[in-house]
Amino acid sequence: MGGPYKLLRTRSAAAVSAALALGLVAGCGGGSDSGTGGGRSKDGKVTITMGLFGVMGFKETDLLDRYMKENPNVTIKAEVAGDEQTYYTALQTHLAAGSGLKDIQGIEIGRAKELVDTQADKFVDLSDVPGTDHFLPWKLNQVTTSKGKVIGLGTDIGPMAVCYRKDLFKQAGLPADREEVGRLWEGDWSKFVDVGKEFKSSSKDDKVAYIDSASGLFNAMVYGASKQYYNEKGDLIYQDNPVVKEAWATASEAATSGLTAKLRQFQPGWDPGLANGTFAATVCPAWMLAHISEKSGAANKGKWDVAKAPKGANWGGSFLGVLEKSPVKEEAKKLVAWLTAPEQQEYLFKKLGNFPSSERALKSPGVAEAKSEYFSGAPIGKIFGAAAQEIPDKQVLGRKDGTIKDIFSQGLTLIESQNQSPDKAWATTDKRIAKATG
Repeated sequence: MGGPYKLLRTRSAAAVSAALALGLVAGCGGGSDSGTGGGRSKDGKVTITMGLFGVMGFKETDLLDRYMKENPNVTIKAEVAGDEQTYYTALQTHLAAGSGLKDIQGIEIGRAKELVDTQADKFVDLSDVPGTDHFLPWKLNQVTTSKGKVIGLGTDIGPMAVCYRKDLFKQAGLPADREEVGRLWEGDWSKFVDVGKEFKSSSKDDKVAYIDSASGLFNAMVYGASKQYYNEKGDLIYQDNPVVKEAWATASEAATSGLTAKLRQFQPGWDPGLANGTFAATVCPAWMLAHISEKSGAANKGKWDVAKAPKGANWGGSFLGVLEKSPVKEEAKKLVAWLTAPEQQEYLFKKLGNFPSSERALKSPGVAEAKSEYFSGAPIGKIFGAAAQEIPDKQVLGRKDGTIKDIFSQGLTLIESQNQSPDKAWATTDKRIAKATG
């Protein structure tokens, strides 16, 4: 579940400025990885080191300074790697060597299962940390071993909705009001495709596609399920999983019906498509709003809106873990608990748009009543919060989830751009997955 999510998280300055551009309002009114862990001085003062990536928000805001002010005996040194792929490669190297690790390391959701299965012994068990009963049930399950060890506490998540252009829906004779739009496809992704067919037949501009890509639709359907590509034993099940098969069939129908602009999210052509109105809708996790507002630009402010997706799903998220070898792991555990507490998650949402994984934070006024000026005043806290609550309490992750997701996206592109039949594209996809996971 990495891919474009990790790509977005690497663009630190742009992501921060774009998130601020969302205009969140309350509805009621790269560094290196050369350092090592911290330590304790003779006078009792503690230094805690952190290894982070992208825009997790801790160094980009005043949170670390606030913690040090409230805990004068603690000094925090955080290093941020802009590129998550580079960060994770270095983390794997340090874990293997048993040296060069920070006291606290960030974990991207696409890496969670691999670390749980192969490196859990390197991380402190956080299951007994006081005051951490506020997370959504499925969040900590993603970093919990079969024996109940929790290797990280949750930061943000990526609940999904549908971002759409009101003006383009209107010109096709469809309603533009977000409540009415959501009712068009409520509860069933096949209805979402049916709306697309109506859009295509009624649109006054045949150059405007209904959605950007079939792969975005596929991902949204798969990410709402408890079991996706693997079962609890780590066996691949995508070939027989009805969720994956239905997602493939539905996304293939959208592709073969000419409903897509053939523009994969975050691939060349997609950003200009956002700005130029090449497509009328895109399935969007909460963190994508920042990117859309940046790339679509000021000229399109108020043209975009957000509607509830047919079913809840999650794409993206991160964690903070504490290393067993840390000489200050008790202090590091307290810091991680504080940084991921509901109050801090609400603060990061209001500052940067990072959507909370804390159920308590989701219910706070600062999140639940939040609206986006760019997206026509959409109640994004309410919409994405409801989507987060719909996600199954347990989601089974696999070691190669991110790789498989990318291969499926490539397979759907064969249908969209090379006119391959869904059956032939599936056969090719199946072979590629076998090679990548064998």
